[in-house]
Amino acid sequence: MGSRVEEFEEELRKTKYNKATQHHVGLLKAKIARLKDEELHKSSGGKGEGYAVRKTGDGTVIMLGYPSVGKSTLLNAITNAESKVGAYDFTTLDVIPGLMLHNHAKIQVLDVPGIVHGAASGRGRGREVLSVVRSADLVLMLLDVFHPGHLRVLQQELYDSGVRANTSRPDVKISRKMRGGISMASTVPQRHMDRETLETVLREYRLMNCDVVLRSEVTVEEFIDCILGNRIYLPAIVVLNKVDMVPAQKAREVAEACKVDIMVSAQLGTNLAELKELIFTRMRLMRVYLKQIGKKPDMDEPVIMRQGCTVQDVCTRLHRDFVAKFKFSRVWGPSSRFPGQKRMLPHVLRDQDVLEVHLR
Repeated sequence: MGSRVEEFEEELRKTKYNKATQHHVGLLKAKIARLKDEELHKSSGGKGEGYAVRKTGDGTVIMLGYPSVGKSTLLNAITNAESKVGAYDFTTLDVIPGLMLHNHAKIQVLDVPGIVHGAASGRGRGREVLSVVRSADLVLMLLDVFHPGHLRVLQQELYDSGVRANTSRPDVKISRKMRGGISMASTVPQRHMDRETLETVLREYRLMNCDVVLRSEVTVEEFIDCILGNRIYLPAIVVLNKVDMVPAQKAREVAEACKVDIMVSAQLGTNLAELKELIFTRMRLMRVYLKQIGKKPDMDEPVIMRQGCTVQDVCTRLHRDFVAKFKFSRVWGPSSRFPGQKRMLPHVLRDQDVLEVHLR
């Protein structure tokens, strides 16, 4: 299997992309993706040591990085965990969970064994580690200032394991049918893929009869992802650690080159409060404070929800009967035009809103 993938990848590298070769390039990419996906499923279905991590709290963060980048130190600094810390590789031999408290949210942070090049193919227990990533709500990619080149490897290993970081699923609908061949409709211009390439890719996956609707511009790789339907789309944060160990200018240069989201020193505690806030924001968490009729709101224990949630979502979270018995609600805060505005179930709430639910 591996030799065939390498053979196709070598041919792809030698093929100059242009309008004339677009169809051939698309076919090669489809073959490579299909073989890699088959290999990934074969390996995950076999025996071997895996990780069973029970998700708790309001969300789960996976800390991903090479060995000795400071994951254990960072975990101990931002959570209540006590992970073994050492100055040598492969200190972390198991998944270490910690609980981070921020803005009243309880966020589970997992320190997993270090990732190395070839992890998605099974090197260094990489498949087990990456399988945990697929169940997370956010990936924290940790670099140290001395090895910025590790970022590209981490990104590639995530990609090869079926995780798409900081991207959303393209608006593509593929509907199988019994007969009639392939029909395609696109509401936007497609610069990266013509009809011939699309049909070739579909046939590579034995989709001979289907209707395809493209509502966003897609590349061949993105279209293949939509066919497979097993990709995970996750937000990610790139963190540059150990910035206290080099001159400030050097740290800024590395941060700019890698386009990191935040620079920290886990050892000294630099920028850790900012990192917690960034995690809270990127996970799209928000606080909704509850108020009983005729009483002051409870500002000590908010309900932690996801951005974009509605009054109905909160009611469902509170009690299964609240939606059926709902009469109306009153809202104070960022989503209301005036204090105590009357709102119904579809109303979209915002962070730090105060909600008062009236039931029949």
